Amino acid sequence: MLDYVSLAALAAVIREGSFERAARSLNVTPSAVSQRVRQLEERVGCALVIRETPCRATALGQRLCLHIDRVSLLEQELQSTLPALAAEGAKKVTVPVAVNADSFATWFVPALADFCAETSALMDVKVDDQDHTSEWLRSGKVLAAVTSRTRPATGCNSQFLGTMRYLAAASPSFVQRYFGDGIGADSLAHAPSLVFDTKDELQSRWVQGFCGRHIELPRHRLPSPQAFVTATLTGMGWGLHPSELIADCIDNGSLIELVPGLSLDVPLYWQYTRSASSLLDGLTHHIVSAARSSLIIS
Repeated sequence: MLDYVSLAALAAVIREGSFERAARSLNVTPSAVSQRVRQLEERVGCALVIRETPCRATALGQRLCLHIDRVSLLEQELQSTLPALAAEGAKKVTVPVAVNADSFATWFVPALADFCAETSALMDVKVDDQDHTSEWLRSGKVLAAVTSRTRPATGCNSQFLGTMRYLAAASPSFVQRYFGDGIGADSLAHAPSLVFDTKDELQSRWVQGFCGRHIELPRHRLPSPQAFVTATLTGMGWGLHPSELIADCIDNGSLIELVPGLSLDVPLYWQYTRSASSLLDGLTHHIVSAARSSLIIS
C-alpha cells in the first residue's frame, strides 16, 4: 500500500523547491515534511530528493511525483462528481505542464485562463525550447507539453496543434547598417543576431536554409519573446519572431523582413499522459482550440 501522505510531502518539496516552503504549502512543520520524505526514502531504499537549492528529484523521486500528480487529477475528478468524498480543507490539484516561450507569449495563456475558469485546478508552467519540452514530459516532471517533437513520449498521447510561422526581421536602421549591400553569408556573419538561450537554433536553421550552409552568428542572448521584439525594434540585432507577435510591426514598417517570403515553419504538438482524467482532457480541449485559432493549420 502506497503512503500517499509521504508522497504528497515529496511532491511538495520538489514543486516548492525546499522543505520549508513545502511545509507551508501543506500547513505542517518542516520536520514533519522531512520525516515523511525520509521514511519514504527508507522504504524504497534510495534517495528521492537531491538536497540542494532548490531541491531536485532523483529519477525515482520524479517517477513518484508523476504518480501522485496523476492520482491528484483522478481524485479531483472524483470529488467534483461526489463532493461528499472531498476531505475538509482539501487542497486544489496542481497541473504541471511545459511549453515553448513563443507559444507562452502568444496563444497559450488565454487557453489556460479558459481552463482555470471552469475548474479549481492550479497551473505550474515550465518554459523551455520547443525541441526540449518533451524531455520534461519524458522525465515525468510534467503531465503535458507543447513540443515540436512528432513522436510521443512513452505512455503519452500526441495531438497536432498547428504550425508556428517565424519571420526573420530587423529594424530599418539595422538593415541599412548591416545589410545595406545585400544580405548574404558575409553580412550575416557580422550582423548581431538574437537568440533566446543556448538551446535556440531557430536563427541558425533559417540561415542554413537561406545560405545552404552553416554560418557562425554573433549572438545576443535575451530569454524573453517580448524582449526579442523590443531589442529588434531598437536595432540591437535581428532575429526570428512568431509572425503573430510582430504582424503590426511589419505592417507599420517599424520592422522589415530580411528576406520577404522566406519564413521558418515549426509544427507544434500537444503531448499528454494517458491518465484517463477528464480534467486533463478538458485542458487538452482548451489548448487545441486556442492553438488552432492562432497557429497555421495545413
